Amino acid sequence: MSVISWIILGVIAGFLGSKIVNKSGQGILMDIVLGIVGAIVGGLIFSAFGASGVTGLNIYSLIVAVIGAVVVLWAYHQFSGKRA
Repeated sequence: MSVISWIILGVIAGFLGSKIVNKSGQGILMDIVLGIVGAIVGGLIFSAFGASGVTGLNIYSLIVAVIGAVVVLWAYHQFSGKRA
């Protein structure tokens, strides 16, 4: 995937993950960062269970990235002291 694809996927996954976890966004930059990290974490989680991770800019990869973003956001809120 290209850098632009990762940014697009990160924005969408971070935004959706933020809405799921705490009903408000973290800010566009934080949404991008947490979305990209979430895509990586989601890929690792899915790979651990034998499924493929992020495969490109498609719906399956978006679902994987959103699940990873939710995990990352949950951990972020637990360690930063901000509760959802």
